[in-house]
Amino acid sequence: MDRAEILLQLRSSLSEVLNREVPELREDARLFDDLSLDSTSVIELLMSLEDTVGLEIDPEELAPEVFKTVASLAEYVEAGLAKTAKA
Repeated sequence: MDRAEILLQLRSSLSEVLNREVPELREDARLFDDLSLDSTSVIELLMSLEDTVGLEIDPEELAPEVFKTVASLAEYVEAGLAKTAKA
């Protein structure tokens, strides 16, 4: 799964979790400030990503920086998928 596909899936998952369409997803968008995510929606988002892209979440790797922007979350997903592919 390449970066563009990850961003499309993030947009889809965010729309589902936020119960509203996210028409444009800029990589510099801040998840909490710009998209209004909260702690509950972060958990829902992670569960959605586990189901849709096969991402395995390691709670010990979840630093607050992962949820700073769309780009930082996309990088986390990319790294997670790469790790899963090697296993």
